[in-house]
Amino acid sequence: METRIAFVASNAVDAQTALERLAKRYGNCDPSKASHIVALGGDGFMLATQHAYMNSGIPIYGMNKGTVGFLMNEYGEDDLEARLETATRSHIRPLEMEAEDIHGEIHKAQAINEVSMLRQSYQAASLSISIDGKMRLNPLICDGVLVATPAGSTAYNLSAHGPILPLEAPLLALTPVSPFRPRRWRGALIPNTSEVVIDVLDVDKRPVNAVADHTEIKSVRRVKVHQDAKSKGIILFDRDHSWDERILAEQFQY
Repeated sequence: METRIAFVASNAVDAQTALERLAKRYGNCDPSKASHIVALGGDGFMLATQHAYMNSGIPIYGMNKGTVGFLMNEYGEDDLEARLETATRSHIRPLEMEAEDIHGEIHKAQAINEVSMLRQSYQAASLSISIDGKMRLNPLICDGVLVATPAGSTAYNLSAHGPILPLEAPLLALTPVSPFRPRRWRGALIPNTSEVVIDVLDVDKRPVNAVADHTEIKSVRRVKVHQDAKSKGIILFDRDHSWDERILAEQFQY
C-alpha cells in the first residue's frame, strides 16, 4: 500500500521547523487522504491530534518535538516511511464524561487521558463514589479523584501515585489525589466496562471542578464516567521502543 503522509505540528518553533523539513522531503498529504498522520510536538499535541482524528481509522505516529514525549517516538528524518510501515499499532479508547453542574446543566466531553475532579477552593472535596450502581466509598475527603485510561495512566495518574496500565489492558485506574479520609485508600483498578458515578456531597461549602483532558466544567454536583466503546484512535510506536517496553522501563526507574 502506498504510504501517504500528512504532517501536523504544534505551534512550537522546533515543531514548525521540523514540519517544513519533513514536508519538503516526503511531501504533505491532506489528512483526509492520508494513510498515516505524523504529529510533531509533545504529548499534549498528540492528545489533540487523537481527538481531532478519532474514528477516522488513520493511524497517528508521533515524533517528539515538545517538552514531554511519553506518547511520542524519537525524532528522526531518515527512513520515515519504513518506520511507519513496521511500527506497532495500539488502540486508544476514550472516556465519556457527563457532568452535571450546580445549575442542572449537563456537559459532555471525551477524555483520552483521564477525567479528574478537583477541589475548587481551599476546602478539601467531599465525594462519594459508586461503581455500576453500587456505593463503594462514602465519603472520600481529598483534593480530588481521577479515572484514567491506560493511555493516561502514565500522566496525571502516575503523578498521583496511581498504577501504570498496559495500553491494551481492559482496565481503568481510579486514583485519589491527596486523600485525607480514608487516609490509607490508594485507589482501585476497575473493569473498563464499568460506569463510575462521583457525587459532590457539599456543593456550596466544598465546590469541585471536573476536567476531561482539556475541557473543564466549573462547580459540578455529579459526574458520570464510562469508556466510549464506539470510539477508537490508533497510535503507532517504533518496534524497538513500544508502549509495553516504555511501561516496563518506567516501572524499573529508581
